[in-house]
Amino acid sequence: MAAETTGGDLGHVVALLTAAVIAVPLFKKLGLGSVLGYLAAGVAIGPFGLRLFTDGQSILHVAELGVVMLLFIIGLEMMPSRLWGLRKQIFGLGLAQVAAAGAILTVAGIYYGFTPAVAFVAAMGFVMTSTAVVLQVIEERGETSTPAGQKIVSILLLEDLAIVPLLAVVAFLSPTIQSEAGLRWQPIALALGSVAILIVAGRFLLNPLFRLLASVRAREIMTAAALLVVLGSALLMQVGGLSAAMGAFLAGVLLSESSFRHQLEADVEPFRGLLLGLFFLSVGMTLDLSLMAREWRTILASVAVYMTLKALAIWLVAVVFRSSANEATHRAALMAQGGEFAFVLYAAGVQAGILDGPTNAALSATVILSMALTPLLVLGLRYLPTKAASMDGIDEADDLKGTVLIIGFGRVGQVMSQLLLARGVDVAIIDTDTEMIRSAEEFGFKVYYGDGTRLDVLHASGAASARAIGICVDKKDATDKIVELAKAEFPNAQLLVRSFDREHALELIKQGVDLQMRETFESALVLGGMALKAVGASEAEAAEIVEDIRRRDAERFKLEVVGGLSAGVKLLHSNRMKPTPLTPPKRNVAAASAAGATAPAEAATSPSPPAATATSTAAPDSPQTQPADASS
Repeated sequence: MAAETTGGDLGHVVALLTAAVIAVPLFKKLGLGSVLGYLAAGVAIGPFGLRLFTDGQSILHVAELGVVMLLFIIGLEMMPSRLWGLRKQIFGLGLAQVAAAGAILTVAGIYYGFTPAVAFVAAMGFVMTSTAVVLQVIEERGETSTPAGQKIVSILLLEDLAIVPLLAVVAFLSPTIQSEAGLRWQPIALALGSVAILIVAGRFLLNPLFRLLASVRAREIMTAAALLVVLGSALLMQVGGLSAAMGAFLAGVLLSESSFRHQLEADVEPFRGLLLGLFFLSVGMTLDLSLMAREWRTILASVAVYMTLKALAIWLVAVVFRSSANEATHRAALMAQGGEFAFVLYAAGVQAGILDGPTNAALSATVILSMALTPLLVLGLRYLPTKAASMDGIDEADDLKGTVLIIGFGRVGQVMSQLLLARGVDVAIIDTDTEMIRSAEEFGFKVYYGDGTRLDVLHASGAASARAIGICVDKKDATDKIVELAKAEFPNAQLLVRSFDREHALELIKQGVDLQMRETFESALVLGGMALKAVGASEAEAAEIVEDIRRRDAERFKLEVVGGLSAGVKLLHSNRMKPTPLTPPKRNVAAASAAGATAPAEAATSPSPPAATATSTAAPDSPQTQPADASS
């Protein structure tokens, strides 16, 4: 008997949870991923399965809040400066992909027999990739913060933005548009006004609000406020005719630099996970199996053609924008499906008189089936020659205990570990390079697999009990993310950080790390000292000059912390003023000692920013040029 007649709302809840608890672990155990498990569970309990639910669409409207909360959490990771840095990817790569895929699919629809208007609406609905499916997959694969993952997020943001002009185009294509021609600008003005209100509120109201609530010291009120921000911003965008998910994303961006961001993320995360699972369940419920049984040839052909052509367009655009063939293939497989915005666009097409009921149902079934196939396509990529490295024989970080945690076991991490191990210090080491982990095993090191940019991995690696955390990764963005998490979550641990260059070192100082070391500075000093001895300097003189350069660099760095990279330029030695033929090239040791090894150099220092320096084997470190590690 159906749940409606036996258990009411409580029966619905039990049915949903039971389906998820059974299906998701089973599908993950089979390596098929949680998304496909939720979809299969939805089909099983929906109106075309066991009929425990007869209206999947009503649940879908509520479950879309999972997508909204997912976009809010992603927004918390996107500081405005970072989002501004992605503008070329959003409006370049994203727009190119939408335009290319839309054009190819529209032509295919016309060839298939649709009118141009129907072909366009059908194509653009399928172009709108499922944000929920894609983000869930890349989150499970740990790729959200990678460069490839950021490109995918940028494209999804552009597609969210594109739904507004697409809805306007659908209205314009309506046979009755002539009678409403004077109203076309009202939705656009309303949308722009909603965005402006949200930005102003986020800029001037949200942080004071959370500071006030934090002073009350009631955790449940902070959780309620977090949900209020997410749902309120989503509602505001919906009223303005925009995507609710886009509103939540903007709210997350506006709060990304707040000191409350980690608490907000922790408060929203449980709701996000449950509602996102409910979203996939409800999508599975809306799959009309009876329609598929009648029109299975047409629907399967549509799925195959649309997914193949869209994947081809994505692959070509990715290659044109200089992505590797491997990255292009993964993006094409991941984004070849239609998405939840297709249902919105198709519904608008029905209201406008462009699509009829059977066509809408067939197109919706095509989109849902493509969403269900996406995890299988991603799974199939494992069997390509470019598949990801195997995890066989590699242990993941889990309940590690170490006095010192080293994140990154490359050149810097390996040397750092030797000093600690020489004293018998208990060291826990994590890295994400599987080949390096296997290589370290051969030399007697135990390195665990773990992504230090993830808070759960840091906890599993013992960061909470470590007295010091050595951050030795070789990527600047990853370093910044780890520092941010560690400062917020593990305040008792000293942060010893490998910095990329001088500018990065200054940023780390502002973040409050205990110690930062530029990765090439000390090695450059050693090389410079050896070069001095090679041209005739004594051991004592070379050591004295090296120490002087180290002191000058430290003084200059203190000035730069306050005044920026142009401060302290006069402390640099310059080769801009060439010695005359009568000037002896060799420095007088006695004079240098008497003057503290500084006067001759300072006398030759140019007052303007130097074109090169004698303190580095790399390019100059000046305000005009920021090398990888200058002076450095």
